[in-house]
Amino acid sequence: MFEKVLVANRGEIAIRAFRAAFELGVSTVAVYPHEDRNSLHRAKADEAYRIGEPGHPVRAYLSVDEVIRAARKAGADAVYPGYGFMSENPGLAAACARAGITFVGPPASVLNLTGNKARAVAAAREAGVPVLKSSAPSEDIDTLVAAAEDIGFPEDIGFPVFVKAVAGGGGRGMRRVAEAAQLREAIDAAMREARSAFGDATVFLEQAVIDPRHIEVQILADAEGNVVHLYERDCSVQRRHQKVVEIAPAPNLDPELRERICADAVAFARHIGYVNAGTVEFLVDARGNHVFIEMNPRIQVEHTVTEQVTGRDLVIAQLRIAAGRTLPELRLTQEAITLNGTALQCRITTEDPANGFRPNTG
Repeated sequence: MFEKVLVANRGEIAIRAFRAAFELGVSTVAVYPHEDRNSLHRAKADEAYRIGEPGHPVRAYLSVDEVIRAARKAGADAVYPGYGFMSENPGLAAACARAGITFVGPPASVLNLTGNKARAVAAAREAGVPVLKSSAPSEDIDTLVAAAEDIGFPEDIGFPVFVKAVAGGGGRGMRRVAEAAQLREAIDAAMREARSAFGDATVFLEQAVIDPRHIEVQILADAEGNVVHLYERDCSVQRRHQKVVEIAPAPNLDPELRERICADAVAFARHIGYVNAGTVEFLVDARGNHVFIEMNPRIQVEHTVTEQVTGRDLVIAQLRIAAGRTLPELRLTQEAITLNGTALQCRITTEDPANGFRPNTG
């Protein structure tokens, strides 16, 4: 096991990681910008180092150089990214590798793959996992409008379709288009949002499933190619493509469908050489057909509901896998993972009704 782990995050997930490290006998390091000098996560760690410049707290948490500098100064031999910020940043994983520091997550090559939605869909297709029809990624609006003629659901050509940013996440750079007359404007809006949020305006078109269920499968994988699932979560209740309610296991899900979805999640993770904890996400239509949409290569906010129903500590598992342990050594075989009960998580969202119900802090 590591001697000292730096958590490149703040708030709840940082404290969660410190607790797991403490239980494993690992020293902990927090990083914080000037604005977070009184934050709880700073007080919970054994050591804490300030990063960034006053006035730019988010930029501090997004700085690979600052995190690596703090890790070297602290003598940390591992970096835990949590969720959000740089949890999916291949640059951080690569920088850790160059510095001889273990990144608690998949390698940079996998993060590059999963971070591009179009490439991830192509990999799922290669793995034999069902996917939706989609267009080639492009920044040319005319090309994308022409490609819409070949996309429809289920078999017919037509709308609705989704415009999706290849580097998207959190519902940004995504637009649902109900009819052809709206397509050009929606592509332009999605590209502008994607450029602003991710620095990449490339988008693609994808079939839209009517009234889908959104089912995601929690997986764990080690460096020797062992992959297991910890069953699924239902996150169909959403607002602006942001999950609001998470339930594990998914209610009223046909057992055979559950088995197929979980098997496809494992197959996809194994095909791309995934390592550590991740979530493979699917849509399920009214007829029980499921399709891959993306993979989140990190721990998720809602990981706790899976922990509740499986009795497995996912953050401790992440640290142990990153330290070189295999799933069989951790008694994380598929036969040993069982479900017990139901767990539910709700998120509170704040919006400004005087400004078109735009997201707002509160």
